Amino acid sequence: MDIPSRTTAVERALALRAALSPGAERVGTDAIAGRVLAEPVDAPEARPPTDRATMDGFAVPAGAEEPLEVVGEVAPEDDPAPVGAGQAVRIATGAPLPEGTDAVLKREDADADGDRLLGPPADPGQHVYRRGTNVAAAERLFDAGERLAPRDAALLADLGIESVTVHGRLSVATLATGTEIHEGRQPDRDTAMALGLARAWGHDATDGGTVPDDYDRVCGRVAALAADHDVLLTSGGTSVGRADHVTRALAELGEVVCPGVAVRPGRPATLARLPDCTVLALPGKPVAAHTAAVVLGRPLLTGETAHPTRPATMAVDLTVPERPGMEYAVPVLLSEGRATPMGHRDSPLALYGERFRPGRLASATRATRADGLVFTSAALAAGDDVSVVPYEVLER
Repeated sequence: MDIPSRTTAVERALALRAALSPGAERVGTDAIAGRVLAEPVDAPEARPPTDRATMDGFAVPAGAEEPLEVVGEVAPEDDPAPVGAGQAVRIATGAPLPEGTDAVLKREDADADGDRLLGPPADPGQHVYRRGTNVAAAERLFDAGERLAPRDAALLADLGIESVTVHGRLSVATLATGTEIHEGRQPDRDTAMALGLARAWGHDATDGGTVPDDYDRVCGRVAALAADHDVLLTSGGTSVGRADHVTRALAELGEVVCPGVAVRPGRPATLARLPDCTVLALPGKPVAAHTAAVVLGRPLLTGETAHPTRPATMAVDLTVPERPGMEYAVPVLLSEGRATPMGHRDSPLALYGERFRPGRLASATRATRADGLVFTSAALAAGDDVSVVPYEVLER
């Protein structure tokens, strides 16, 4: 069976996501981090709603040269009355400009003697934050389907928006397979990582425990967790060995939608649709599991596919196995704009020379100390420009 490319696999993950229906709810702006908007958000009015001073000083008519009469003072919370010709007002930073003025003369540039103001003529808009400069009335600020970040609360608060409508959280469960893990003879290196990712991506996640390498028990436990959750993340048992039962169980319980992804480390991973649940089966080796999770689980659970990158240059030569259609996810360390592959003999984790070894790297938990991934299908030379996808982007 052909293994889909990363692009094709992500498209299938997005199609599965579209079938998930978690409902919608209103949440306050203190709880928007990681939540996905169910409705767009438009600005109810312009911000700032009036021209505002950006300096302490005097609100004046632009170009006025004659001495002006100072007729009052304006604070940020005021609604000032208009001023007439030949008049000015003292004004504080952030205060609205009265009608009849369109510039601010800084206090240190002004010569004020009681109610008499002298100073150089001001240019139109000088030291003024114009009405609607930040946000125009009725402007579309957030689209439906956009995932919010904590910083978005500042803009919403500025607009007087106290709550927004977001998609409900999905119910996510994890299941670790492997007799050695179930019996405690080997540590479970994947579950905490999978739970953390699901929660960082805005969902409720529950540890569904472990199951030994027994087909009937794997099948039964997958079915039980799938009946109670929207998404199931399994780890291990996705290969073709005698003790690997997950993919077979998924084919029996539902439909295998994506039998892997042509990314190493990261395969074998499987996407399946069960009657009431979507399943992402991750490989058991921890670095491969994490790579598959951020490649397929991120679009599945967030709907996001963009990978903002950081430019860097390769610090060393790197060749890759020649396998048509295969893409390699190379963990790299960044230092002064140079990217060193984690696992290369010149890195803190010396697993290979110039030839990338995804099989060796897949189990090397030290590789999780890398700064991000470089995706490549071809050899890279020292000095080549590369784009690094930071882990901090993939994990939020």
